[in-house]
Amino acid sequence: MIKGGRSLISSAPVFSNDAKKLLVCTGNNVSIFSTSTGLQITELEGHTAPVTSVIVVPTFTPSSQILCYCWTSSLDGTVRYWDFSLPELMKTVDIRMPIFSMVIPHLLTQGTEIDGKPPTLFAYLSVENAKVRHDQRKVHRRILKCNLTKSRLAVGVVLAETQLPESITISSSGKFFGIPNKRKLHVWEVIAHDHEAAPIKRITLHHTKNLTVFAFHPTERIVAVGDVTGRILIWRSFGSRTFSLGGLTNGRAMNNEDERPGVRGDDDADSCATWHWHSAEVKVLSFSSDGAFLYSVIPFNNYFLGGGKEGVLVVWQLDTGKKKFLPRIGSPLLYFTTSLDPSLSSVSCADNRIHLLKMPSMEIFKSISGIKLPCSFPEIYEGLCSRFIFDQTAGLVAFRTENYCIQFYSLFDDRENFEVQICERNHQPSDDVTVLVTLMALSPDGSMMSTAETKLPEEGLGGLVCLKFWTSGPQSKGFSLSTIIYEPHRDAGISAIAFHPTRHMAVSSSYGGDFKIWARSHEFQQREQMLENPGWTCHAVGSYKKKPMTAAAFSGDGSVLAIAAETVITIWDPEKNVLVAVIGETLEPITMLSFIGNSEYLVSASRGLKSQLSLWSLSKLSVSWSYKLQAEAVACAMDVSYFAVLALLPQFSKCTELTETKRDGRDGVILLFKAGEPIPVATWSVKKANGGGLAFVHLNSVSFKGNVLDGKSSPALLAYINGDHEYVLFNPYNLEVHEPSMVVRENRVGMEDETGRFGYASIYGELPEFDVKRNQTELAPLLPSEKPWETIFSGSSHNLPPITKLCSAFLESLLEKRTASISV
Repeated sequence: MIKGGRSLISSAPVFSNDAKKLLVCTGNNVSIFSTSTGLQITELEGHTAPVTSVIVVPTFTPSSQILCYCWTSSLDGTVRYWDFSLPELMKTVDIRMPIFSMVIPHLLTQGTEIDGKPPTLFAYLSVENAKVRHDQRKVHRRILKCNLTKSRLAVGVVLAETQLPESITISSSGKFFGIPNKRKLHVWEVIAHDHEAAPIKRITLHHTKNLTVFAFHPTERIVAVGDVTGRILIWRSFGSRTFSLGGLTNGRAMNNEDERPGVRGDDDADSCATWHWHSAEVKVLSFSSDGAFLYSVIPFNNYFLGGGKEGVLVVWQLDTGKKKFLPRIGSPLLYFTTSLDPSLSSVSCADNRIHLLKMPSMEIFKSISGIKLPCSFPEIYEGLCSRFIFDQTAGLVAFRTENYCIQFYSLFDDRENFEVQICERNHQPSDDVTVLVTLMALSPDGSMMSTAETKLPEEGLGGLVCLKFWTSGPQSKGFSLSTIIYEPHRDAGISAIAFHPTRHMAVSSSYGGDFKIWARSHEFQQREQMLENPGWTCHAVGSYKKKPMTAAAFSGDGSVLAIAAETVITIWDPEKNVLVAVIGETLEPITMLSFIGNSEYLVSASRGLKSQLSLWSLSKLSVSWSYKLQAEAVACAMDVSYFAVLALLPQFSKCTELTETKRDGRDGVILLFKAGEPIPVATWSVKKANGGGLAFVHLNSVSFKGNVLDGKSSPALLAYINGDHEYVLFNPYNLEVHEPSMVVRENRVGMEDETGRFGYASIYGELPEFDVKRNQTELAPLLPSEKPWETIFSGSSHNLPPITKLCSAFLESLLEKRTASISV
């Protein structure tokens, strides 16, 4: 099985020492991307829970920048040491408590050897004590000290206790680190020769609002802090009375409270200035590197960057408080990361995208795009919108985005292919939702797309429904708008869109009680009358007893059209627009319809208090079998008579009021059926099934080495996407194993200068291809043995049949068989 769709923004990314690689926490792994191409190079695999932090071991000489070592922490309770150039795991430290954040101060200082031995390496961890997690009377989040050299926690050293897991921030010199704790900021000083029992000095700075983020100045004792109201506080000369003065500039110490403007109580700082521009909580704060960038004649290290929910970077001049605004990036900012290369930085955005920036111009020159995260919509439209669609032939999945786009994402390559702008609107995250992309549909070959939009009424006026048809661009990159149809079903909303499998024809159904068949203008014209840019026009209109039409589907050959009229299914001839038959009646309105390959069966799903999954036989015009379950998604294979159903477990269904149970987080099940058989041939329990989807996807031979089952290629892979847009692809037809069978992905190389030959091939050239069939000797045909008793008991004992079956076969083999005689 292969997995993808993981978040790129769970933690801040880190640059390698040469700034040619970017290390990103992606679930249980660390993905390594090339900064020149934006493509993934390799992964660090080994953690069994999400990775929370990555720390690259710095180098202090130019010749050692090629070294690629890093430390990682994870919620699995381990700290691991890697060589990410190979990649290879070098060391594991198990503290048996989930780790939310980690810093290693002595990596940032060029330590001196003690008695010919390297200094002991200590890490400071933000952990959770799982043993007292459910005891409300005890605080179970702590800041602990860990001896990485001896792989153990420092006994009895607890730096702080917090109600929530806090992220630890460290200064660029490694001299200070701290955490925000509600309305307080705790800062610790790291001593030069640290040991397990070494005393650690701490100061606490106070504020009137909850703190969200902070950053240390790289060369001076200045700390900038952001709060939930959008204010930024600048504390200068912090710790002048408590900490030692070695290393950083302290300026003049002020003991008189009148000379400490803005400082609350007895806080250890000389001054505190407050700046306020952001309208929401500050999420990103980062000082510029020392002397790296310049604006005019002022060194850029006198500025720091502040980012808020607006998706805006604001450059403040530290001495004067003047600000400069940088262009909107279009999504809330989460992290700002600098590299040792002064011309390269990155910003991580809430839309699961990382932008690589040229400094100091802040120009985006490369983006690493992850899968779009689920977006929220008004509750009244939540159950009426299609969450995503699949291009089964190309292995793509399409998602709606909050900025009125549709993202096409490659399931095989685990990266974005392209985006299609559906509505020409300048969207900002703080804007109210005024337009909804309610439905999406793709033709089976992926060459055509249709979307339905609903403009929300303002104060009860101005609502509008729009149907759009799109055609695929050159080399299947993007879609161009072909036709716009306003109010296709008068003032009624569109419930479903489906494409004909072989022709330029589509059907749209509405809650207003009718459906329409659409065709491209040249579909029913003579060839000599064909238009250069044909549009889509209405070919036929149908209805059934004025009932709302809730679902639609074409058969595999396109000769039959099925339309759900609430609780019944109407069968039509799409060419003549003639009602052929009406079958069945369900307890709730039907929301999903799909033909199973080229078989005679049709599967339907209805949702509500009496949810139902039913299989219908078109030859008998009756139901074959039915289950009372809530189907979240139904997928049918195109070439074989199999279909898969994603069903919610009852205690997780929206129809019940039960809360989530302790079932390992698994709230759904995938059922694989063979057409006509009511018993599923395979089942898999899954997590985050609510809002998930299924699809059979044809194997992409370019991205994979192969998908072989018993010497035969699998007809298709089954793709499951959960409610968080994480996905897995596996072979559903390997029924002999409990786990989904393995599919091997080709190694991806993202470096532009690494696309040549490797290893043996780089020295001796490519090896000649070996033809297995040509060199294979022809096997002799198998003939029955003349002495079967010699082979009855051959083989492993656990593979032998029971003795009751072997006895008769063994005795029969000892008897002499007579030849049959025929009397004339």
